[in-house]
Amino acid sequence: MSAIGIGAAVILYFVAQKFKVIEDPKIDIVDEALPGANCGGCGYAGCRAFAEGLVKAESMDGFFCPVGGNDLMKSLAPILGVEAQEKKPQIAVLRCNGSIKNSIPKFEYDGDNTCSFTTNLSAGVGGCQFGCLGGGECVDACDFDAMYMDPETNLPVVKVNCVACNACVEACPRDILELRNRGPKEKRIFVSCINEEKGPLAKKNCSVACIGCKACVKVCKFDAIDFDNFLAYINYEACTLCRKCVEVCPTDAIHELNFKPRKPKAEIPAKVVKPKVDGLEAPKVAAKTEAPKAEVKAEDAPKEEKKTEDIKDEAKATPIVEDKKETSSKEIVSDEKVESIKDNK
Repeated sequence: MSAIGIGAAVILYFVAQKFKVIEDPKIDIVDEALPGANCGGCGYAGCRAFAEGLVKAESMDGFFCPVGGNDLMKSLAPILGVEAQEKKPQIAVLRCNGSIKNSIPKFEYDGDNTCSFTTNLSAGVGGCQFGCLGGGECVDACDFDAMYMDPETNLPVVKVNCVACNACVEACPRDILELRNRGPKEKRIFVSCINEEKGPLAKKNCSVACIGCKACVKVCKFDAIDFDNFLAYINYEACTLCRKCVEVCPTDAIHELNFKPRKPKAEIPAKVVKPKVDGLEAPKVAAKTEAPKAEVKAEDAPKEEKKTEDIKDEAKATPIVEDKKETSSKEIVSDEKVESIKDNK
C-alpha cells in the first residue's frame, strides 16, 4: 500500500508541474493596494478579479476603482507601466421628488415593504408608477453608510461620502438612482423626475413632476437637455450650470444643489410727489399737473370772443328797430294832419 501511495504522489507531482499556471506577481501587488471593499463598483466580482483583469490588460482604459478614486489609479500606473487616465468623480443622485407632501398617499398599504415586492404589486401609495416606493433597499445595499431614509419625505438621501460604487443603482427596481458627475464644488443640476406620462397624468399623481412643457429645452443655449417620452433629461457632460432651466420650470422638477441663494430682483421705487409748502417752490411734478389748466383756459378764450361778436351784432340790430318805430310814428302824425285839414274845410 505504501508503494502505491508513493507512486500516486509522484504521478500527481509531475502532472501538477506539467499543467501548472504561473501567475503574474503583479496581481498580488495590485490586490494588496486595492481597498478590499469588494463592492463591485468597478464591474468585477471583487478586488482580486479586478486586479487580475487590470494586470492582464495592456492599458487602464475602462478600469476604475470608485472607492480608491483617481489617487489610487495613479499609484497603480507605475506598477503596471502604463498611464492612468483621470476620471471625474461621481455621486449617486435620486431622480425623484415624490415625497409624502408632493405625492399625497391615496391609500394605506399593509404588507411587505421591500421595493422589489411592492413594485410588482402596485404603483405605490402615491399613484406614480415611476416614483420611489420608499422601501429602502438602496440604503441596505450601500456598504459605506452613504445613504439613509428621511422619515419626513420617505425618500432616500445620499450623503457626501458616497463613493459611486453603483450598488444602490443596481438595487433600485425602478432605476430612479443614477451616477452623475459631482460637478465643480459639488454643484449639480438635474431633472428630479423620470415620469414618462403626459403632463396632466403626471401632475395628477405628483405636484412636482415633469409635465413635458419643453420650457427648459427652449431656454438652453448649449443643447444640454434631451427630450423624449414627455420627459426632459439634462446631460451632465454638456451642462454649463447656467441655471436658466431652473428658472423657467413651472413645476420645480429641476433641482439645483449646492448653489448660492439667488439674489432678489431689485424693485423700482415709485415716485413720491411731495406736498406744497409755503415759502418753498412747487415741485416740478406739480407744475406739470397744472399745465393742462392753462390749456383749458386757452380753449375757453374763443368762446368769449364769440360772445362779444354776438353783442356787436345785437347792437347793430337794435337801431333798425328804433328807426322802424320812428317812421311808424311819423306816419301816424301825418295822417292826423290830413284829417284835421279835411275838418277845417
